[in-house]
Amino acid sequence: MALDQSFVGRTYPPTPAYEVGREKIREFAEAVGDAHPAYVDPEAARALGHADVIAPPTFVFSITYRAAGVVVQDPQLGLDYSRVVHGDQKFRYVRPVRAGDRLTVTSTVESIKSLAGNDVLDIRGDVHDEAGELVVTAVTKLVARAAEEA
Repeated sequence: MALDQSFVGRTYPPTPAYEVGREKIREFAEAVGDAHPAYVDPEAARALGHADVIAPPTFVFSITYRAAGVVVQDPQLGLDYSRVVHGDQKFRYVRPVRAGDRLTVTSTVESIKSLAGNDVLDIRGDVHDEAGELVVTAVTKLVARAAEEA
């Protein structure tokens, strides 16, 4: 069953604030195998002009994907999540994510397309800091595979 096209442009309320911690950044950098010193050493980050350690570029995926979950779990959308695979991810940064940031994510359904029986859903997550300034926009592409014929 095709997804409800009327959801295109629908925006969901912002998530509760997520406080970015140094340890979370360090753990993430270690998990993805990125040893850049600005991710773990405040002095190295300051030498690059940052007030504190910064997060690797894909760090925000964990909070934007969680926020997109509100969209995909909306029963009115009609998405069968058991058939979903992650299709793509893009980030457009205004500035790096820093330790101490308190971030919220507002999710918007950017597009819904049907391709070869598969539903393709783009969800934009606008990540703002505590002052309301845009930090990064993440676009998550999800593909709901067509049901197999009996």
